[in-house]
Amino acid sequence: MSTTPSPEAIRSAPKVLLHDHLDGGLRPQTVIELAEASGHPGLPTTDAAQLGDWFRENADSGSLVRYLEGFAHTCGVMQDEAALVRVAAEAAEDLAADGVVYAEIRYAPELFTERGLGLEQIVEAIQEGFRQGERNAAAAGKKIRVGTLLCAMRQNDGWLPYAELAVKYRDAGVVGFDIAGPEAGFEPTRGLEAFEYLRKENAHFTIHAGEAAGVESVWEAVQLCGAERLGHGVRIVEDIKFDGDDAELGRVASYVRDRRIALEVAPTSNLHTGIAKTIAEHPFDKLYKAGLRVTVNTDNRLMSQCTATGENAALVEAFGYGWDDLETFAVNAMKSAFIPFAERNAIINDVIVPGYAALKA
Repeated sequence: MSTTPSPEAIRSAPKVLLHDHLDGGLRPQTVIELAEASGHPGLPTTDAAQLGDWFRENADSGSLVRYLEGFAHTCGVMQDEAALVRVAAEAAEDLAADGVVYAEIRYAPELFTERGLGLEQIVEAIQEGFRQGERNAAAAGKKIRVGTLLCAMRQNDGWLPYAELAVKYRDAGVVGFDIAGPEAGFEPTRGLEAFEYLRKENAHFTIHAGEAAGVESVWEAVQLCGAERLGHGVRIVEDIKFDGDDAELGRVASYVRDRRIALEVAPTSNLHTGIAKTIAEHPFDKLYKAGLRVTVNTDNRLMSQCTATGENAALVEAFGYGWDDLETFAVNAMKSAFIPFAERNAIINDVIVPGYAALKA
């Protein structure tokens, strides 16, 4: 294994994110300024550092339901086009500054309609913001490409219109679809018609599964709905028996491994929602050694006060990974991205592989 990477060096490494929520990644100062401009009430503080701490403490509860409560404020300040453009642009800039070269950022359009914005207005404003952020990042010497995932909220009915919206805007940078929100009690088959529609339209989708619910949730997402990736997916470890370094995979885990269905793992977020108490106890390493296609993600950068660099560095510290491992995680993610094969290959061969070769040297 190659030399242990330092956090400073990891920051310069090319990284790929498949699971990052737009409304979970705002800058605290932006939340404050947008709340003041829009009249959004109830922020616990108008000090940026203290507000950031509040989001983290509220999220770090061991409960997915409480984790989601902070979104009342972030979504509350994202109810006009200018705010959506700003938040999207800043997300692209912040990720690029952190060494992310490709990111798929997701959001649920229905969360931004409280003040009368139409769904198409919302998508177009956010796409404008991502393109603006890409340009700003490039001007600062940091190149990033952002793809968009549109979400339906799984606790609400009527997922099909959002799947249709994803297909309508797929030539404008929307690369796929997802369902988000509380997993337990809201099975993905509730919206089976949306997934059937996406398959008929040759469109891509991932499904949050195996985070707050177990292997049965993963099985349903993959076998009944046809998920190409799994949002989190870490509780698939419950379908694997370990004996020292030997792993015996059950039927579901074997299928996910053999079909190279990527797990969109977000280690710090998983601690906050009760998957494990520490990174060292997180099943990431077991899943990696068992041959599953693991990827490293942020989920909600504001709520969990995390970055792509920090997530990779935490895994290095906990499991002793080297540059070869971090390169594998980036390549895994890029192989499973929802953009065309040739474009994925170009980023792998022209950006990721040379970037890690330089760091190893």
